[in-house]
Amino acid sequence: MSSTSASHVGYPTVAHPPWRMWIAAWIVTAVFILSNSATPLYVRWQTAIGFSSATLTVIFAAYIVGLLMTLLVAGQLSDRYGRRPVLLPGLAAALVACLLFAGAHTVTMLIAARFLSGVAVGVVVTAGMAAVVDLGGPDRRRQASLIASVSMVLGAGLGPLLAGGIALSLAEPVIPIFAVEFGVLLTALTAILILPLQRHGTNADPGWRLHLPKVPRTNHRHLLFGIAIFGPGITATSFVLALGPSLLAHLLGVSSPLMAGGMACVMFLTATGVQFAARRLSVRTIFLCGATATILSMMGIALAATSSNPVALVVAAVLAGSGQGLGQLGGLTLIGLHVPGNHRAEANAVLNIGGYVPAGLMPVATGFVIDEVGLSFGAISFAAVLIVIAATGGAMVFRRLAEDR
Repeated sequence: MSSTSASHVGYPTVAHPPWRMWIAAWIVTAVFILSNSATPLYVRWQTAIGFSSATLTVIFAAYIVGLLMTLLVAGQLSDRYGRRPVLLPGLAAALVACLLFAGAHTVTMLIAARFLSGVAVGVVVTAGMAAVVDLGGPDRRRQASLIASVSMVLGAGLGPLLAGGIALSLAEPVIPIFAVEFGVLLTALTAILILPLQRHGTNADPGWRLHLPKVPRTNHRHLLFGIAIFGPGITATSFVLALGPSLLAHLLGVSSPLMAGGMACVMFLTATGVQFAARRLSVRTIFLCGATATILSMMGIALAATSSNPVALVVAAVLAGSGQGLGQLGGLTLIGLHVPGNHRAEANAVLNIGGYVPAGLMPVATGFVIDEVGLSFGAISFAAVLIVIAATGGAMVFRRLAEDR
C-alpha cells in the first residue's frame, strides 16, 4: 500500500491492523504508570527526609516543569522527524527516573526523578498519543483519540494502585515498586522498536527551526475549547495527587498508603470509564459534563476540608477524575477530527501546555498558603478559585461551541 498522506488533512492512507494502535497506547500507559507511582510514598519520604508541604508541592511541580519544557519541543520534533526518534529518549528519561526514585534519600533526588518523569510524560502525550492516532488510520480517528486518551488516565490510575498495594505489604517497598515499573517500561521500549511508526513531515526545508508550539489558525478555537475544560480538570486531579495524601493523613487521620494510592487509582479509573460512557456524545456535551464534574469536585474538596470527612474527599477525587477525563477526551477528539496529521503532535503539546500550567502553579501556590495559614483554609481557597475557572470555561463552551461529533 502507498504511504502517502491525504493532502487536505495530512492523515496517512495506510490501513494498519487495529492491534497496532493498542500497542502504541501501551507505551503511553507504561510511562503514566511511572508518573503517579510515587503518590503513596510522599508521606513516607516526607517523614524520612523531613520537608514541608511547600517543599512537597515543589517536588510535585518539578514534574510539571520537565513536562512543559518537553512539550515546547517534542511535538514539533515528532511531527518533523518522526515518532520513534522522540519516543526513544523519552523512555530513556523514564528509566533513569525509575532508578532515582528507587534510591532517593534527598529532596534533590526526588526533584530530579520527578523532573525526568515529566520529560517522559511530555514525550508520550505528544509523540506517543499522535502515534496511536496515526496507527488508527483515517477511518478510526475518533476511536483512536479515545484509546489515546484512555491510555493516559489508565496508566495514571494503575501507578498509585500498584505502589499502594506493594507499600502496604512490604516494610521497605520503594525498590520493589520501581523495579516492577522498570520492567514495565522495558516492554514499552520494545513496542517502540517494533511498531511501524511513520513520519508525517519532511526535513527538506533548510530554513526550519524550533519554535513555540502552534497549530494552524483554523484550529485555534479547537485548542481553546479543549484547554478551557481540560485545564481545570487536570488541575483538580493534580491537587488530589499532590496534597490528597496530606489531607488524608493530617486532616482526616487516614495514613494508609493503600488508601492514598487507591484514591488516586479510583480517580483515574473513573477518568477512564467516563470516557467510554461518553464516547458517543457530542463534543459540546462532553465538555459541559466535564466542567460540571470539576465544579462538583471542588465543592467536595471544600466539604472534606471543613468536615474532616474522608468519604467527601474520595467522592471529590472521583469527580475530579471525571472532569479531567471528559476534558481530555473532548480536546483530543477535536484534535483528531480537525488538526492535520503533520501538526497533530504539536497540537497535543499545545493542549497539554494549556492544561499543565495551571496544574503546576495552583497546587504549588496552595502548598505555600497551607504552610502559612493551615491545610483546611488552603484547600478551601484552592477549591473556590478552581470553581470560578471551571465555570468560566463551561460558559464559554456553552455559548460558542456548536454540536460537533
